[in-house]
Amino acid sequence: MPTVSRTRTVQAPRDAAWNLVSDPHHLPRWWPKVQRVEHVGAHGWTKVFVTDRGRTVRADYTLLEARRPERLSWRQELEGSPFERLLEEAVTDVVLAGDGPSTEVTVVLRQRLRGWARFAPFLVRRATRRLLDDALDGMQRCLTG
Repeated sequence: MPTVSRTRTVQAPRDAAWNLVSDPHHLPRWWPKVQRVEHVGAHGWTKVFVTDRGRTVRADYTLLEARRPERLSWRQELEGSPFERLLEEAVTDVVLAGDGPSTEVTVVLRQRLRGWARFAPFLVRRATRRLLDDALDGMQRCLTG
C-alpha cells in the first residue's frame, strides 16, 4: 500500500491553518485541480476536478476524523467512481503541529492499489508526492498571502 507523506512549515498560526483545511469549501483555493466543491455536509463532500484535457470529474469524500486543531482525516468513496479501477482505498490525513506564529503541516495519503496500478506503485508514489507538494504550495499561498 503506497503511503506518501509530505511536511512543510507555513508561516501562519495553527488555528488559521485549521480553518483553511477543515472547511471543504476552501479546497478549490489550495487542493490541486479542484474547480469547486459540492454537496458539503457534516460527514462529507464532493470535489469537482478538471483534468489536464479539460474534462470534469467528480469524487466523493467522507470525513473520518476532525480533531480541532490538530488532525483531519477523510476517505475517498471509490465504489462506482472512475477511480475504482485503480484504487481499493484512499485515505488522506492532515496533521497540524505548533503553537506559535508558524505551523508544521503534514499531509499523508495512504492508497491501496488495484488493477494495473498494483504493478507500478513507483508511478503512483511519484504522482502522489507531486500532488501533496502542490497541495502544500497552495496551502502556503492561502495562509501567507
